Amino acid sequence: MSTTTDAARLHQRVAAADWTQLAEELDTYGCALTPRLLTPAQCARVAGLYERDEQFRSTIDMARHRFGSGQYRYFTHDLPEPVAELRAALYPRLLTIARDWAERLGRPAPWPDSLEKWLAMCHEAGQGRSAQILLRYGPGDWNALHRDVFGDMLFPLQVVIGLDAYGTDYTGGEFLLVEQRPRAQSRGTTTVLRQGHGLIFTTRDRPVATKRGWSAGVMRHGVSTVRSGRRHALGLVFHDAT
Repeated sequence: MSTTTDAARLHQRVAAADWTQLAEELDTYGCALTPRLLTPAQCARVAGLYERDEQFRSTIDMARHRFGSGQYRYFTHDLPEPVAELRAALYPRLLTIARDWAERLGRPAPWPDSLEKWLAMCHEAGQGRSAQILLRYGPGDWNALHRDVFGDMLFPLQVVIGLDAYGTDYTGGEFLLVEQRPRAQSRGTTTVLRQGHGLIFTTRDRPVATKRGWSAGVMRHGVSTVRSGRRHALGLVFHDAT
């Protein structure tokens, strides 16, 4: 169980990241890797929650739904620490980037300063289910390219945290991000998700500069095939689901 000191340290780690650089990488690639946010011990505790049925509202078998292969579980709204603390610490940092993107794309920016107020707006619009997930992949598992859009109330950025050590606990399973480019071939980016580090990425699209101004570059994400071992990841989404 996390302590008050643990929570404070987590907020400090988030605050200590170079958010100017992260914003620049998001502009360029649609994703950006943070410094370590969770210790190996914290990662192990979060991954161990997978076996605790009471923590989750539902379990998804990806092969059954033709999403790929592997499994993930949606947390209930009673989020354990440090999951809740991570989400609370990241929201205001991501909010600045989200508002900047919305301005460039000429879109509304409905997100208030408070995560609690934003989630209340989601619930009022009929999006009342927790969208936070814990993912588990084994050898041969993978995740098809997709976007996590659960309704009209959408936050444009999300974060996935690696919970296992790449190259030691598992191999393969790199994070994939593919951008659809108008009148051109799609462009792909791969990222190794290091233990305890967060990868910020776009939920739907990102601003792309064109001769006529800013346009939306459509992006999808997924996970390459795990070659060996077991890969856990924590997915933090900043809007709730229908």
